[in-house]
Amino acid sequence: MSDSIQAGIVIIGAGQAGVQTAESLRAGGYAGSITLLGDEPHGPYHRPPLSKAWLAGEMDGAQLVMRAPEMLARKQIELRTEVKVASIDRAAQQVLLADGSALPYSGLVLATGSTPRSLPLPGGNAAGVHALRSREDADAIAQRLALCLQQQRPVVVIGGGFIGLEVAATARKKGQDVTVLEAAPRLLGRVLAPALSDWYAELHRSHGVKLVFDARIEALETDSDHAVSGVRLVDGSLLPAGLVVVGIGVHANDGLAQAAGLECERGIVVDACGRSSDPAIVAAGDCTARRLADGSLIRLESVQNATEQGKSAAAALLGQERPFTATPWFWSDQYDKKLQMAGLSGGAEAWAIRGNMGGDMAGASFSIYHFRAGKLIAVDSVNAAKDHLQARKLLDAGLSPSPEQAADLGFDLGSLLK
Repeated sequence: MSDSIQAGIVIIGAGQAGVQTAESLRAGGYAGSITLLGDEPHGPYHRPPLSKAWLAGEMDGAQLVMRAPEMLARKQIELRTEVKVASIDRAAQQVLLADGSALPYSGLVLATGSTPRSLPLPGGNAAGVHALRSREDADAIAQRLALCLQQQRPVVVIGGGFIGLEVAATARKKGQDVTVLEAAPRLLGRVLAPALSDWYAELHRSHGVKLVFDARIEALETDSDHAVSGVRLVDGSLLPAGLVVVGIGVHANDGLAQAAGLECERGIVVDACGRSSDPAIVAAGDCTARRLADGSLIRLESVQNATEQGKSAAAALLGQERPFTATPWFWSDQYDKKLQMAGLSGGAEAWAIRGNMGGDMAGASFSIYHFRAGKLIAVDSVNAAKDHLQARKLLDAGLSPSPEQAADLGFDLGSLLK
């Protein structure tokens, strides 16, 4: 891409993916203008702590900051906050803003993230019903949680996914009465093996969380002030609640891309280098659906995905090939347990457990190795960081122990890497 073009690169979205793309462009030698557009009043901040340390009041605003505006300015990255983008004019290569102004671009980055799914039920918009995505969401939940503690009113979490369970754990650490409603027959059913789902259910029960599986919700009850007062199930039972946290998944923010005529399917469709169906437009992060070599699409919602796709997207704008092919990894902190996941375990046919999973839950440190057709495809580790790092190396190298070797603590899995 020629730096002589007056129009620079515009990045829509000032989260992990947007910031990474901007910084990678500078590190890659791009000398033109870079404009980073964020729709929130804050500069870039870390989202993972919102359901944990930030919600618990264990970190301050300075610790939440990802990149201070002055740090971006030193790299000649212009940050503009509270900006709403109205549309993209691909023919004119302009981003049209809600205030009527336009930004020309030589390259455009879509890092628009995702939005939590709302609860399509009566009472779903009542005061005290919150999803968690932004800093404002977390602050609103924290304020409502404090009120519930003061008034001794329970908390109900709808959705037994990572966000819901992290919020439940944080609320229990504060001494709050918590019930988790999950529509499926087990926790984290789409991402964890049954044995690990059962283990996490027991972990939450051991901390006093009430779990309801196969939950069917009829409506959210409200009081005279139109604030949530309870959750009514289809069987007629009513769960009192002063706070309801909704964690039933997200949808990709691909509306701008769709309106501009880009290929979208459960997100902005990109290749391994972050390129969209328009050569001048790349995308990265939660808003994307990556096309794999076999033609299928994969959506990953993680810091690693946002970071790596940001690097790949920047390289694509610089005319380089940097496909994102590394093993995907994720993590979740609940109570004093850190779950670290490497690879994608969907479709596993066999499992091997390495370490202490049973017995004393407090001392648990183990990994579950997932196999398909005899080949290692993923490893989930709880309080076993060494296993996790080793698993990423094995998966990146395409190396596989046998299930028997994975289960044998006397076998050095690291020897496979030598």
